[in-house]
Amino acid sequence: MSDVVGASEPVLPDFSLKPTLRGERVVLRPIRAEDAPLLAVIFQDPEVAELTGSVHRSGERDEPYAPERLRQIYADWAQATDRMVFAVEDPDTGQVVGETVLNELDGPNLSCGFRILIGPEGRGRGMGTEATRLTVEHALHTVGLHRVSLEVYAFNPRARHVYESVGFRHEGTGRDALRFDDSWVDVEYMAALATDPAWSVSRP
Repeated sequence: MSDVVGASEPVLPDFSLKPTLRGERVVLRPIRAEDAPLLAVIFQDPEVAELTGSVHRSGERDEPYAPERLRQIYADWAQATDRMVFAVEDPDTGQVVGETVLNELDGPNLSCGFRILIGPEGRGRGMGTEATRLTVEHALHTVGLHRVSLEVYAFNPRARHVYESVGFRHEGTGRDALRFDDSWVDVEYMAALATDPAWSVSRP
């Protein structure tokens, strides 16, 4: 049997494009190594630590990263093609208030994961909602992915409301996924598809 002449492997999507995304409430720009010190402080915020499942008791602090180690992590991520990390900036001050991440890229299945964290300076201002929408729109419309998924713990209804408000749909529950304050907490699985009405490029 002869080989097929001219056949080639399809080009799979990746995150080699590192754009800056601008909204009314936030600017999302590619992460830089010099962002590490400020984000390290945000990681130590008790609410961030608790709601991301990084700690197991109220008031507990997450184990801090060594400064140079965190700088190296962000330097590596700034060049990575299998993940996109955005610094979330206040457009009025230029202050970094958090980050959004597209990770767990599965090129053949046109899918990836999503996570976000917003520090105290960015809460209650609609920044998390707009940052989520801009990041997921980038994944679905610019990168060309079909599916973006996330996990959110059941004790974080505020985050779930944000995800639902921009168009994520609940797909299932992982029971007793996290032990916190001697109680079990479920994890909720959510996803956005490029074909969902909320994310359709033809939406009004």
